[in-house]
Amino acid sequence: MARSSSPRPQGARAAHGAQSGRAGGTHTIRIIGGDWKRTPLPVLDLEGLRPTPDRVRETLFNWLGQRLDGQRCLDLFAGSGALGFEAASRGAQRVVMVERNARAAAQLRANQARLAARTIEVAEADALRLAANLAPGSFDVVFLDPPFGDAALLARSLELAAPLVAPDGWLYVESGESVDPAVQPALAGWAVVREGKAGAVRYHLLQRENEE
Repeated sequence: MARSSSPRPQGARAAHGAQSGRAGGTHTIRIIGGDWKRTPLPVLDLEGLRPTPDRVRETLFNWLGQRLDGQRCLDLFAGSGALGFEAASRGAQRVVMVERNARAAAQLRANQARLAARTIEVAEADALRLAANLAPGSFDVVFLDPPFGDAALLARSLELAAPLVAPDGWLYVESGESVDPAVQPALAGWAVVREGKAGAVRYHLLQRENEE
């Protein structure tokens, strides 16, 4: 993960395609479902930042059952906040968005204020350091979308994120490659229950296996 005075957004997806020519400008994403359905939200054009594609978000929330009423969600590498805002729109009780890049975090807070979203908390922090200090089982859904192409970062992110998921909760992982619990020590006892591919994006929904 690059370290600089203006760090790359933690939710960046370098493999999502070429960067638009509007560096420093904005474009918009739309919330797909829930209370804020069709609401457009500004997203900064920052290097490497690519929101989870609409089709992937729609599929994911179909898997999760459309509504997340009363659930606690963690968007650990928030970037544009597409997943976290979608979860809040669908009734999540608490959504924590973690983003290290100051400009991206400021945009998350601006969109939070625009929606008057009281269930959303924006943490401008390093995702791994923050995750290491959260209580086990604190969240019903953890969205994990670290920058693509860094196998060590993905492995460390899984190691820290998996314990944060409550029993019977869900771990969602986006990556540039397939996630196989058999080769990820942090996912011992987990199973991929749904997965898909959209362009360079591979996405997976995992849950702990029944130990009975």
